Amino acid sequence: MRSWYLRARESFWFVPALFALGAVALALALIEVDRLLLETGMAVPLATGGLSATGGRAILTVIGGTMLGVAATSFSITIAVLATASSTYGPRLVRNFMADRGNQVVLAVLTSTFLYTLVVLRAVRTEQDSSDAFVPALAVGFAVVLAVCDVAVLVYFIHHIARSVQVTTLQARVSDELMAAIDLLYPSERERTEDAVEFAGLRAAGVVTAARAGYVQHVDLPALTEYARQMDALIQVLAPPGRHVLAGDALARVLHSSEDDVELGADRLERTVRAAITIERYRTPQQDLRYAAQGLTETGIRGLGSGTNDPYTAVSAIDALGVALTELFRRPPAATVHSDASGRARVLCAWPTPTQVLADVMLALRTYAMGHPLAVHAAIRMLMRIEAVAVGENRRAMRDEVAAFRQAYLAASPTTVDTTPIVASLDGLITRVDAPRA
Repeated sequence: MRSWYLRARESFWFVPALFALGAVALALALIEVDRLLLETGMAVPLATGGLSATGGRAILTVIGGTMLGVAATSFSITIAVLATASSTYGPRLVRNFMADRGNQVVLAVLTSTFLYTLVVLRAVRTEQDSSDAFVPALAVGFAVVLAVCDVAVLVYFIHHIARSVQVTTLQARVSDELMAAIDLLYPSERERTEDAVEFAGLRAAGVVTAARAGYVQHVDLPALTEYARQMDALIQVLAPPGRHVLAGDALARVLHSSEDDVELGADRLERTVRAAITIERYRTPQQDLRYAAQGLTETGIRGLGSGTNDPYTAVSAIDALGVALTELFRRPPAATVHSDASGRARVLCAWPTPTQVLADVMLALRTYAMGHPLAVHAAIRMLMRIEAVAVGENRRAMRDEVAAFRQAYLAASPTTVDTTPIVASLDGLITRVDAPRA
């Protein structure tokens, strides 16, 4: 279900399909209302009342044909924008355009208008077509209203598509996804506690393996917790979201505390665990924190490419990463132990640590940003913000990243005028990181 929902949310067919069904149902309903009004002799309260069949057909034909052409043009523009975004900002950002609700709704409104007029046009009858002429004036009048709305939708689409290709809009959207992942895995209201589980007395009751190759997209923790409670077991997730697995790789291990030979049911165990762990060919940022950070990182790195040569895009991306990572380092540790209602540990699932996410970002910066002083200054600014909130083990790991960044910068043979202030900033940062912090 989770996999189906993600595919539907990031597709161009789901919302248009819903609108199409609604348009057909609305057309049929208004046609029946027109029939009832005709049978009762009531006047249609619209300007199209008394409209001839020829005039009704002409109106519907113009509206339907025009809106189908506009829909095709809008779709062509969207595909061109997708191609531009893929080559400029990275292919992973294409899913942001696919999941954009504005683009989906525009395509849905235009195509559903065509279907609506097609159904209504089929109901128009002249005396030559049948013994009883019939013109659904109410339905034709509503088609005119839809045409007016479509013009407004087209104007909105032009504005929306022009705004959506701006790098600031893209970065804001990816940054929101990163913050959503942080809020999910590192909630701010969680207390700073040490999650620990006593494994003494537990024995292995089974290992569930992957049925196919792919990336682990999502782990349904409530489902696993409920199953573990029913079986009075402990489930250890071995392949968290973001991990690439092959068919036959271990996904989860089930531990049981009973000394008796309790049969947990191998078939049910595999079905339940595999249903709770979604594996697809691509990664998603919902539970994959490192992939969510990778979106912003890739946007910035591509700005440093020789073909783009836009270091200010990299600076804005690094600044956005600094906001998210500072908040991540400020949050309490993620919950690795998930308990049932009675407070008993049922599921173990490790999440990426803040230092792991920072290491991914710094690796990319050490590889691609050393020849761009603006990006280097932005990276130092990001590290200073993180240092102000980092505590404990995070500070020690952060020091290693700062030292590696300093070494990589000097190895790039920068000019003296740039080297002096940058090295001084990095040395000062290392000194502050070495200083003890509660």
